[in-house]
Amino acid sequence: MKNCDPMEISKTLATQIGKGAFLTVKAGDELNTMTIGWALIGVIWMKPVLMVAVRNSRHTFSIIEKASDFSVSLPLGNDMKDNLMFCGTKSGKNVDKFKEYGLIPLAPQKIISPVLKAAGIHMECKICYKTPMNPAFLDPDLEKLYPAKDYHTLYFGEIMACYEMGAD
Repeated sequence: MKNCDPMEISKTLATQIGKGAFLTVKAGDELNTMTIGWALIGVIWMKPVLMVAVRNSRHTFSIIEKASDFSVSLPLGNDMKDNLMFCGTKSGKNVDKFKEYGLIPLAPQKIISPVLKAAGIHMECKICYKTPMNPAFLDPDLEKLYPAKDYHTLYFGEIMACYEMGAD
């Protein structure tokens, strides 16, 4: 494991996020992971922050609303491609993604939510702000992305740990 500077990996995040990453969240006994394809990284409130968006219709939403943190595992390479597809199309409400797809949660360094065992970059984030989208402020051209009106909530997470793991 090699520690990373979150700002130095921002270009990798911007390039890879469109291919998918895993957002993992734990609250009490509830644990779920989902595929995300949107994220922003930067500095706000003088802290390194990762912002992720979760639709209120997703099972993960019911867990992250009770959580104090989340992790993002950004696999590098194609060995997790099928897992990303499955976790982006199946709900944790109906299937245990960890058992079904052989995903292995690993103990985090600084938060409660685990990271996934995967070669790539892992960020452990403490939620410092969240806000539901207000559709009144949404560009009308983007409304087509929300036919069910299931708008995202934006979660801003202070990056508490950022590291790269190999395929071990």
